[in-house]
Amino acid sequence: MRFADFPFLRYLPFLVFGILVSRKDFGIPLMIPIGLIGVSGLVYWFLIAREKSANPLIYAALAYLMLFCTGFFLSEIQKNNALESFDPRLLHSNSYLAKVQKHDVQKPNSLENQLEVIALRDSLGWMKSKGKVLIYHKSKTPLLPGQVILVGKSPESIPPPAFPNEFDYKGFLARSDIHFRQFIGEKFTLIDSSEVATPNFWLEDFRKNLVEVIDAKVPDPDSRQIASALLLGQKQDLDKAIRDAYAETGTMHILAVSGLHVGIIYAILLFPLKGIRLQKRSRKIYLVAVILLIWAYAVLTGFSPSVIRAATMFSLFTAGQMRERRPSSFNILAFSAILMVAFDPGVIYEVGFQLSYLAVAGILLLQPLILRWWLPSNPILEYLWQMTAVSLAAQLATFPLSIFYFHIFPTYFLLANLIIIPLSFLVMQVGIPLLVFGWIPFVSDGLGWILSEMIWLQNWITLTIQQFPGGNLERLTISVLGMVLVWVLLVVWANWEWGDRKKLVYLTTVLFLLWSGDRLIQELFRPSQELLVFSGEKGLLMDFKLGSTHWSWNQDFPPEQISFSIEPNRIAEHRPQIPESAKAIEKNTGLWFPIFSFQFDPEQRKFLWNNRKPKRVEEIFHSEFRELAASDSLMATQGAFRIVF
Repeated sequence: MRFADFPFLRYLPFLVFGILVSRKDFGIPLMIPIGLIGVSGLVYWFLIAREKSANPLIYAALAYLMLFCTGFFLSEIQKNNALESFDPRLLHSNSYLAKVQKHDVQKPNSLENQLEVIALRDSLGWMKSKGKVLIYHKSKTPLLPGQVILVGKSPESIPPPAFPNEFDYKGFLARSDIHFRQFIGEKFTLIDSSEVATPNFWLEDFRKNLVEVIDAKVPDPDSRQIASALLLGQKQDLDKAIRDAYAETGTMHILAVSGLHVGIIYAILLFPLKGIRLQKRSRKIYLVAVILLIWAYAVLTGFSPSVIRAATMFSLFTAGQMRERRPSSFNILAFSAILMVAFDPGVIYEVGFQLSYLAVAGILLLQPLILRWWLPSNPILEYLWQMTAVSLAAQLATFPLSIFYFHIFPTYFLLANLIIIPLSFLVMQVGIPLLVFGWIPFVSDGLGWILSEMIWLQNWITLTIQQFPGGNLERLTISVLGMVLVWVLLVVWANWEWGDRKKLVYLTTVLFLLWSGDRLIQELFRPSQELLVFSGEKGLLMDFKLGSTHWSWNQDFPPEQISFSIEPNRIAEHRPQIPESAKAIEKNTGLWFPIFSFQFDPEQRKFLWNNRKPKRVEEIFHSEFRELAASDSLMATQGAFRIVF
């Protein structure tokens, strides 16, 4: 594999780097990248117009500079549009008018939906407004897309993460331009329903109708959940036990409509071409229809990054078949990524986007190498070995990122995928006809029953594998440099036979030394005696560290909140999941902790250091440490603090 043979693969990093620099908010005026693009373009074309050719490195530098500036420019435009997508006055409004955007989604104690604000009312009266609000209601009558409702109270802003390493729910919703939330119960008024049946919401209604076909024709409740997720990408109704089973067996990608599903549909659509010889013109018309159907499926399933990537790739492959040539898979992969990044620069921060492209890149790069290990003569063994090679290649490429985000590794992923992927292929072979012929009574009933039994078997196998001993390696961590080192080792392996081995060894050695140095520095500067304080709205929790020993003290902190508020930090800092309980002695002024010899007043959340003053006290905000002024006490009203002794 020569990097120079794949131009789009060379262009992509510079475009992405421009986006990353933009997100750092250096305050660079937008006219600077625009000017650089213009000047670089003029110089580039001037050099081309000259009779004497310049040094190729000059052309490359100008092209890469334009790509970098283009990424920066597109990201800045998206950031500006995001700031203009909502009205901050909503927080202080008396009431607002909004249009329903979705069908209701059942939650444990309420129904979830999404509103698009039209107007707000404050002390000055009614005025135009905008913004998306995530709402929860308990109305007996479902809300329908297109309805206009009046809400009598202002929404609240979505709070940022309060503690270090906590999931950024605010940022997650902001990527969908949702900046407000509100529980409205039944306290709203339906104003207008005239747009409910209009074409503006036909896609939402069409998806809802397909889900209703599945609900009506698939008897088993658990099978219905999987069918909606596998066929339509509707995962919001998945039972937690089933979701955990698929996640812990490494088969969660089956339930997220992805390139696998698009590939299955692509294979189904191309199957007639194997038995029918069409004229050149008829073949082109059929292939164009295939491309249109693939994109129709992408629209139907919500345009997830993996589906767009797969739809783009298969569209380009199909276009290549029309010209009787096959484009480079790496170029197609990179080109589809460039298209996605150009339309939505923020997509590079989505985990699904990252995992999707890593998985395909791993398959393209590593599967041919793995296939060489064994060449079975039996067709069945050959098929199983190819499936094994695909699973191994995808897992090798994605496991560093999976550990970085989810901190687990499913040890039985290979066994599970060898069984579940072929079974899901059969499920889709039955599920798609069910969606198409759902209006025919006896045919749809039969297809629904078959689909239900097949998914029941798939669930049973997944739940059984989940129960195998040692099914998951948990609480794993990896640094960014560690991930890069793993990926570089994989690339070195892929290029070892044909590449420059000296350069490959040199690159690996440099990265290994950087990774080792980073680990060493982290350990040298890691405090051996520290107290971490997590102060929330309902209570406070303390984590103590003395050498390799850990304790914890819970002062009314909700136990159900620990898993998503405190546990991510414990994993990142390599602290135990359930530390020993710290000991405290009650005194008139509160509690005295012998570990670091300080007093704590639970009512005021005040710490008194007494004779043993800490070396430093830091407030932790968004995983950044801000040192506080030296003092004999600390008021830990709300937030996270680190006290180093």
